[in-house]
Amino acid sequence: MACKGQLEAEVELKSPAEKVWCTIRDSTTIFPIALPNDYKSIQVLEGDGKSPGSVRLFTYAEGSPIVKVSTERTDSVDEVTKTFVYSVIGGDLMKYYKSFIGKIVVVPKGESSLVKWSCEYEKASQDIPDPSIIKEFAVQNFVEIDHYLQSKA
Repeated sequence: MACKGQLEAEVELKSPAEKVWCTIRDSTTIFPIALPNDYKSIQVLEGDGKSPGSVRLFTYAEGSPIVKVSTERTDSVDEVTKTFVYSVIGGDLMKYYKSFIGKIVVVPKGESSLVKWSCEYEKASQDIPDPSIIKEFAVQNFVEIDHYLQSKA
């Protein structure tokens, strides 16, 4: 059984890509307000919280299944392709995975959008399950962001 793997998910949202992208880019401020069941707080530890090299501390709420705290580093941001890549560098997830790199791409689809989420991971041991629960949490977050944006329209 391989200890490395990859997961992918796609979610169609009613909200325009630009609004979804701006919400993801401003997640430090918006996520705890828009998704209070999932995020207690997001604190910038290094950088501006948006640029590559920035480090943020996520404190999750009851909606988060197994992870209550994580430290994430922004690896790259492409405003043109609306792509955001991050690495989990500390916290609860590191008990299960030696490495975890996430990628979010927001694709315009007329007046709506498609969000593509993917991750590459290396398990701490072969007994650890694939991070499907993290994928489900990410998908749930995008749906909730869409509802939040629709309620603001």
